[in-house]
Amino acid sequence: VYAIQTACEHLGVNIEQMRVAVQGFGNVGSVVTSEIARRGAMVVAVADITGGTVNMAGLDVNALTEYVQTSGGVKGFEGGKDIDSQAMLEADCDILIPAATGSVITEANAGQIKARIIAEGANAPTTPQADEILDRKGIFVIPDILCNAGGVFVSYLEYTQETQREQTTLAEVERRLAERIRQTFEEVYHYATRKQDTLRRAAMDLAVSRVVDGVIARGLLP
Repeated sequence: VYAIQTACEHLGVNIEQMRVAVQGFGNVGSVVTSEIARRGAMVVAVADITGGTVNMAGLDVNALTEYVQTSGGVKGFEGGKDIDSQAMLEADCDILIPAATGSVITEANAGQIKARIIAEGANAPTTPQADEILDRKGIFVIPDILCNAGGVFVSYLEYTQETQREQTTLAEVERRLAERIRQTFEEVYHYATRKQDTLRRAAMDLAVSRVVDGVIARGLLP
């Protein structure tokens, strides 16, 4: 969500005016849905393995969460109209968050996607062929390597807390996470702008260069 918020700022759009569709309602999708709604965005579609639900006037996220906890899935939620999980990717929205599984945005459906921002919560949800189509359409893609890196970073904080025998509050973890995601997004965004390239390739370029620098610093290269 921090990456999405920063992207909206760079694109000059108000997150409170964004309509959001989320594929996946597990550990990632359910939290993202709640957090982005808490920031004022309107969640219009949600899908999971059982199916999807859509309400262009906005879904009641709290009611949906309670429904899923009792029913085991999104399908059949009375606050929306049932929709196929794959068809949900083509919903009329501003932000699409694929947070379920890989390779769901393909050459076959990329042309029908209406979102202006895609935030990859899942790993590799977009195929290379689809990526090219999205780029030609001018859709702003926040790649998985950047968008869902928060979990790895918090795991690092957990590790350092244990090894250094420190106690870190939830507020401090959230502050450091927000700071790191924003800082990394800014670096990738400016690199991509300078190179006139996509955020995905920019993120990969920076990641590889850091690995190379680390290997050289350790004297592992001749």
